[in-house]
Amino acid sequence: MSAQQQTEGEDDAQTESLTLVQAVQDGLATEMARDDDVIVMGEDVGENGGVFRATDGLYEEFGDDRVIDTPLAESGIVGTAVGMAAYGLRPVAEMQFLGFIYPAFDQIVSHAARLRTRSRGRFECPLVVRAPYGGGIRAPEHHSESSEAFFAHQPGLKVVVPSTPYDTKGLLASAIRDPDPVVFLEPKLIYRAFREDVPTGSYEVPIGEAAVRREGSDISVFTWGAMTRPTIEAAEELAGEVDVEVVDLRTLSPLDEETIVESFKKTGRAAVVHEAPKTGGLAGEITATLQEEALLYQEAPVERITGFDTPFPLYALEDYYLPEAERIVDGIRAAVEF
Repeated sequence: MSAQQQTEGEDDAQTESLTLVQAVQDGLATEMARDDDVIVMGEDVGENGGVFRATDGLYEEFGDDRVIDTPLAESGIVGTAVGMAAYGLRPVAEMQFLGFIYPAFDQIVSHAARLRTRSRGRFECPLVVRAPYGGGIRAPEHHSESSEAFFAHQPGLKVVVPSTPYDTKGLLASAIRDPDPVVFLEPKLIYRAFREDVPTGSYEVPIGEAAVRREGSDISVFTWGAMTRPTIEAAEELAGEVDVEVVDLRTLSPLDEETIVESFKKTGRAAVVHEAPKTGGLAGEITATLQEEALLYQEAPVERITGFDTPFPLYALEDYYLPEAERIVDGIRAAVEF
């Protein structure tokens, strides 16, 4: 089933060719036009249009009471947004980079994620925290973090990572309409890497559903975000030698365990590709899920093809750190030849 076939909502026959970051901007504009309670806030999101121009034009269209420039204080941005959400608004808070989110970590995990249970269901927290994440653009320190596992570990949060412009707009709509907080991670490596036809109207891509990007019978490779493209490239390079199934998880919390397990039962072998460090990464959680749910189908150890257990390196070693197609090919071969 294609990503498009999995879409639900008010799909529109008219499309426009967008990059991923343009799909973010279009998704925000569409939801703000649809719902007056949607508020965008963050550092330089107003007249400046955001550090990556993801909010370009929103200030002029919706005004300064709905597109709010904030001080350079991530804790204050998210703390204010939590209050807005409890009040009934639907704030979308932008972190300029995921590496800047840690001052707001307490607000996210101690307040946003717990508001529903703390209030015994009396309050919801319809908050989205957006952040460009991952490496590959030759950015300085703190600009290339892949700490998605921190947030996926926290009950009460949903964690979403799109890999295509179409999914970006649809998943962002679902995140904004969700009654609970969503951490929406945007792979900036592919912000402007390619274009895709995106409906001009409003539509949703459901949170919690993975997409099979390429069907195969020899091994299942699970990935997300910017790593989806080199994984598909590796699968195509191995075509004729190994029949690789590529599953783009799209949501890291909650994981689509049904799709993950069913793919593994079909192939009996698996690899997980992510750019975050190996230790404590989501690859370990996916491996454990396969052990618990499909052990008797397993033909080989699960390969983890990941970043390294180091701080994200500066320019000279950046390409070495990120799993590229060649390293993914080697990992797939190791699993198949076990």
